[in-house]
Amino acid sequence: MNLQANFEQIPLKEYAERAYLDYSMYVVLDRALPFVGDGLKPVQRRIVYAMSELGLAASAKPKKSARTIGDVIGKFHPHGDSSCYEAMVLMAQPFSYRYPLVDGQGNFGSPDDPKSFAAMRYTESKLSPIAEALLGELGHGTVDWVPNFDGTMDEPSWLPARVPHVLLNGSMGIAVGMATDIPPHNLREVVTACIRLLDEPDATVADLCEHVLGPDYPTEAEIITPRKELLAIYTTGNGSLRARAVYRVEDGNVVITALPHQVSPSKILEQIAAQMRAKKLPMIEDLRDESDHENPIRLVVVPRSNRVDVEEMMQHLFATTDLEKSFRVNLNMIGLDGRPQVKDLRRILSEWLQFRTDTVTRRLQHRLAKVERRLHLLEGLRIAYLNLDEVIRIIRTEEEPKPVLMARFGLSEEQTDYILETRLRQLARLEEMKINGERDQLEEERARINVLLKSPTKLKGLIKQELNADAARYVDDRRSPLVQREVAQALDESALVASEPVTVVLSQKGWIRAAKGHDVDAEGLNYRDGDGLLAAVKARTTQQVAVIDSTGRSYSTAAHTLPSARGNGEPLTGRFTPPAGASFDALAAGDNDTRLILATDFGYGFVTRFEALTGRNKAGKQLLTLADGAKVLTPVITADPARDRIVVVTGEGHLLMFSVAELPELDKGKGNKLIDIPKKQMADGERVVGVAVVAEGKGEVTLYAGQRKLTLKWADLVEYGGNRATRGGVLPRGLRRVERIETTG
Repeated sequence: MNLQANFEQIPLKEYAERAYLDYSMYVVLDRALPFVGDGLKPVQRRIVYAMSELGLAASAKPKKSARTIGDVIGKFHPHGDSSCYEAMVLMAQPFSYRYPLVDGQGNFGSPDDPKSFAAMRYTESKLSPIAEALLGELGHGTVDWVPNFDGTMDEPSWLPARVPHVLLNGSMGIAVGMATDIPPHNLREVVTACIRLLDEPDATVADLCEHVLGPDYPTEAEIITPRKELLAIYTTGNGSLRARAVYRVEDGNVVITALPHQVSPSKILEQIAAQMRAKKLPMIEDLRDESDHENPIRLVVVPRSNRVDVEEMMQHLFATTDLEKSFRVNLNMIGLDGRPQVKDLRRILSEWLQFRTDTVTRRLQHRLAKVERRLHLLEGLRIAYLNLDEVIRIIRTEEEPKPVLMARFGLSEEQTDYILETRLRQLARLEEMKINGERDQLEEERARINVLLKSPTKLKGLIKQELNADAARYVDDRRSPLVQREVAQALDESALVASEPVTVVLSQKGWIRAAKGHDVDAEGLNYRDGDGLLAAVKARTTQQVAVIDSTGRSYSTAAHTLPSARGNGEPLTGRFTPPAGASFDALAAGDNDTRLILATDFGYGFVTRFEALTGRNKAGKQLLTLADGAKVLTPVITADPARDRIVVVTGEGHLLMFSVAELPELDKGKGNKLIDIPKKQMADGERVVGVAVVAEGKGEVTLYAGQRKLTLKWADLVEYGGNRATRGGVLPRGLRRVERIETTG
């Protein structure tokens, strides 16, 4: 026996390609994308049809959801019961569907947790009233019927929707290589756009957007996308739009009353609370969820004080939480040609109107065939009445009366069968009158149907009339207001930090920390073994802190992010990546416009704005150009560069005071010479040990030389005044080995 005859041998590449394409087409056409005609995916269509077959109309008593799902998966949709039930639940959630197709009784989830619905054995369901707009014409010859998965019964290929359901409830789905994101719309707007297109077949997308103003979600959140962008979405079939929560101010508190579609209140609370824990929302004191049955969404945000700018606070929350959310729009659906395509608004409505025209035509033709068949039967019955005695005689005397009657009166087989099945009591005179009346009515109806079928104009009129009737029956007001607003921007990080005084401490080995307050004894803090104080600077938590390394590069970080002084801090090498072998030598803090004097011990310096020291690069940026062997001195602040004086002192006891205005203001570089140090003295090791700034006419500096110190007041400093780059005056003999200088007044 040759077993190979039972198998088809094909290359693996060809088999894999064919199998993947078959699967892709199945997912696209039979699972993920809706049909433009009824706007349903196959699982949704089968659920609605199965419920109608179970008699679960809007006026009927509901049945257990498990009964419905059992019928769906047993007869039409051989997939998992949980996924099928979830699809039904989605159609019953008023916060998920703009026009729910299922009326659910029991726990069908909540806006806070849409998937918290009870198991199907606990819930009951039936169709909602608007489902009639999908099913009402099902038995009128309007759809094609196909065998179900096992061939034991037929199911409809689509439902004869009387309204453009594809836009009303929208759809979301992920196929293979494509996806769909159709937002829901308002019934009245879509119907009026359809009527406009019927009246004006050449209407543009812009014309139709005079009626379809934008999506209409189940929630009352605002759609803030500009009208121009909405028009672009409907023109291309692609784009995105933004929805924003609605709030009002009550007794100084912010009350959020509506959230964007599919945004959970608990997630919003979690997002805001996380920022509060991270101390990124200093303007908020408390957060409460006061939602109840009467107020499905009521989130209360309590500002820290009445000085908080509520509008500014909410803009930040919009930008940093899902209170403002972007929605993808991708109008991808299966068209009348059976192919998936991204369609613009005009194409969608045109195809749906063609679908509706075909549906109404089939319905009329189906009814016309029934009317003509009934008239045909009534005509045979009328002949029998006119020849009643002869008909009775033939039936009584002939062994096979059927062919005799057909030959004698020219009847069809169908007419003859109907005559022979007529009961004796229907032969009364009154019945004859009823038959004549019915025939007249049917002939009038046949004439009316023929007029509709032969006149496209009258057919359009009928479609418009039915659209208006359905709109009047199911219409409601728009829920999502269209309010054009700018996209929210988050506040600057510094604006979210409470302004508090801190002292930033840098150790000799590059460990940094921040102690609360300005009255901190930096030298008295605990340091790691072999480490000690290098520099300390007063700052505020809203400011940046800059560090300069031994190569002249500057690095910056936010003061509020520094670790507490309770410990040893953290190494700067964890935040920055200085060049190999470089050490951190100087520390500064201030606002962007704060003026600083940067200097080196070789006696060069310049004035710069603090912003020049800041940057986001972990590798820092080159700030000072240093000669070989030069070191960076501690930067000093000058409040008024035009009037302030700079005091420069060298280690050999030379001191010079001159106007800060003599120094250039640079963003980077070497700067100009501050004080003259002759080459011989430079070679012998004389260096600038520090600079200080004093205000004109006041202020004092203190010099430290070993155990000795000297305080020079303004009157003393004037004696050392001179021009920039001169040698300056010589200090008293006991202070010619100066180690450092401080401004003390």
